[in-house]
Amino acid sequence: MIEFHQLPTVNALINSTSFILLLSGYYFIKQKNIKAHKICMLGAVLMSFLFMWSYITYHSNVGSVKFMKEGWIRPVYFTILISHTILASTIIPLAGVTVYRGLKNQVAKHVKIARWTLPIWLYISCTGVIIYLMLYHL
Repeated sequence: MIEFHQLPTVNALINSTSFILLLSGYYFIKQKNIKAHKICMLGAVLMSFLFMWSYITYHSNVGSVKFMKEGWIRPVYFTILISHTILASTIIPLAGVTVYRGLKNQVAKHVKIARWTLPIWLYISCTGVIIYLMLYHL
């Protein structure tokens, strides 16, 4: 059984998995392997749902965790955190529309929005891990 204090590590692993699935999905679509692309991207969606459940569970039980480091690292941390948070608030509708268009085989519309969705989603996944490392391992 996972305990609350372990959830930040679980969240970082989920974000890492999402990042790998997104890159793999991008690779597969460039190879014109639509089936593998679809599996990877739906896997990334699943990881995102798992992340949100775990994140909400953790913070509703533990509350906010303060960044305690001082010096030059503090503004770096908050710059990453703020950009991550703003973009994370946009990814749910953006990814939802992108996935919907892909599943409905609206290829041109899917590609058009995916060009924005993918880099934002990759940034969110990557910075999520960076925030975890800075918050819990510095």
